[in-house]
Amino acid sequence: MAAGTAADLTLDELRLALAPAIADAAIFDGWSDAALVSAARMDGLDPDVARLAFPGGAMDQIAAWIEGVDTIMAETLPAETLATMKIRDRIRALVEARLAAVAGREEAARRALAIMAMPQNLVRAGKLGWRSADVMWRLAGDTATDYNHYTKRAILASIYAATLAVFVDDQSEGKADTRAFLDRRIDGVMRFEKAKAQWLRPSDERFSIARFLGRLRYPST
Repeated sequence: MAAGTAADLTLDELRLALAPAIADAAIFDGWSDAALVSAARMDGLDPDVARLAFPGGAMDQIAAWIEGVDTIMAETLPAETLATMKIRDRIRALVEARLAAVAGREEAARRALAIMAMPQNLVRAGKLGWRSADVMWRLAGDTATDYNHYTKRAILASIYAATLAVFVDDQSEGKADTRAFLDRRIDGVMRFEKAKAQWLRPSDERFSIARFLGRLRYPST
């Protein structure tokens, strides 16, 4: 990013533009002012100007990186591509696209997870996870507005967080252990959703033990 180009950016645009370079520097310097300074100088930018884009320090840096991953995921899997998939395959593909965007920066992700797990950062970390889950569900075509809107996002946010934690330490060939872990988690959710759908069917469509026994005792004529 040339200095002249940087001068034309808003602070929000600058934050997103610098985030990947900060993530690269965070592999060695952690999510810190040192990483920000390194990224700014690499792009020929005054570090004091770069600091203006991240007044919240490390969490602002991490949030910008996550937003960038959201964007990469959406660009990797446009609506016309997702439309050809079953819902479980859409979710798997979206999570895998996020992981692919993080690949090569596992150490930066590991350090980000440690910072997000700090008590003072839990609320914001939860909001970031919720936002990413919402982006995934919207890309997958979800239009739920009832309580399912919230449960789906909470469940997916937990699946992605758990899968990312496995991913950053996965030394298996082609991250096979991560993919197997993700498949198991998605399978579990699909089974739960199927059981929930059966339970929530209208009562006259559900199997009733009492009705069944009643029919044995008083057969219809």
